[in-house]
Amino acid sequence: MAYKGIDNFSHGQADKVGVLLVNLGTPAAPTTKALRTYLRQFLSDRRVVEIPRLLWMLILHGIILRVRPKKSAEAYQEVWTEQGSPLMSYARAQQQALQQRFGAAVQVELAMRYGQPSVDSVTDKMLSDGVRNLLVLPLYPQYSGPTTASTFDALATEFMQRRWLPNLRFVASYHNYAPYIEALAKSVETFWSTHGRADKLILSFHGVPKQFLTKGDPYHCQCHVTTRLLVTRLGLNEGEYLTTFQSRFGKAEWLKPYTDATLKALPSEGIKHVQMICPGFSSDCLETIEEIEVENRDYFMEAGGETYQYIPALNDQPMHIDALQALIEENLHGWQLPKDNDQVSAERQTRFDQHQFNT
Repeated sequence: MAYKGIDNFSHGQADKVGVLLVNLGTPAAPTTKALRTYLRQFLSDRRVVEIPRLLWMLILHGIILRVRPKKSAEAYQEVWTEQGSPLMSYARAQQQALQQRFGAAVQVELAMRYGQPSVDSVTDKMLSDGVRNLLVLPLYPQYSGPTTASTFDALATEFMQRRWLPNLRFVASYHNYAPYIEALAKSVETFWSTHGRADKLILSFHGVPKQFLTKGDPYHCQCHVTTRLLVTRLGLNEGEYLTTFQSRFGKAEWLKPYTDATLKALPSEGIKHVQMICPGFSSDCLETIEEIEVENRDYFMEAGGETYQYIPALNDQPMHIDALQALIEENLHGWQLPKDNDQVSAERQTRFDQHQFNT
C-alpha cells in the first residue's frame, strides 16, 4: 500500500495547531439529483442504518433512492437561501467567527461528514498547511453513534492512508458543558424577554432508533442531562417542560416521546401555548426550520393549539461562539507552539539537508 504524503512537503515547514469543526452535511443544491447523491452517501453509512447490509442495500437502492430524493428536494427548496443551505451558512459563520477569535495561532477549518467539504479533503489541506496538533470538534453536543462516532470513522479512514499522523484530540460530547448550557439558557431568556413565556417549553432532540439505546449508545441519557441542566438553570418546575424526539424514519421504534405525536396531543390536555427549542442542533437546518417551525406547528395548531413559537438554534450568536471558544481552549491546553518555532523548523530542515549530503 502506498501511503499518502503531504503536498509540497518541506522538513522546514512550521508546525501549526488546527481545529476541525465537523457537522452532518448538506446537499450541494435543492434538486432531486443532488439529494440522491447526498442521501446515497448518508444512508449507506453503517453507523446510520444498522440492519443487515444486503437487505438494506436492496431497500435503499430499490425504493428509498427512487422516492425520497424528490420529496427531500422540495423540502430543501423551502429553506434554501442565497448562501446555500442554512446548515452550511451557519456552520461557515461559526468557523469564520472562531478563526477570527483565535487569529493566526490556530487554523480553524470546517468539514461535513456527508457532502462537501469532505472530512478527507479538509484534513488533507490542514496537514499540508503544517497542522501537527489537530483537535476535532464534531458540532453535536450529545454523543451518538450515527453522528459523533461516524465522524471519527471518517477521520480514521483518512488516517489509515497517511504516512505521518498528527497529534490528535477528539471531543466526543459537550452535552453538560457549563458555557453551552449557559448559552442555551440565555437564548431562552432573551426570547422570553420579547415574547413572554408559554404554557410549556418543549426540548426537541433528533431521534434515533430505540435499539441504539438498548445496545449502549449514551445519546438518550445525554439529552436528558442537557434538559435537566437547562431547566434547572432556567428555574422551571416539573410540568413546565417536556423532552421529546423528532425526525424518526422508517417503521422501527425510535426514542419516545415523539415530538409530532406530543404536539398533536397537547391541546386536548389543555396546553394551548408552547415554545420549542432544539438543544441538540448547533445550527438551524432542515430539521429545525422545516420540520419544527412549519410541519410540527401545523400539527399543533390543527389539533387546537393557539400559540406556537420556535426559539432558534444558537447558530453564530456571540454567546455560542464564546462557549465553543472556551471548549476549544480547554481541549487545546498544552499544545502551545514554541516561541522559537521558526528556529525549530530551520534546525529540522538543516538536519534533513545534512542527512541528504551525508548519504
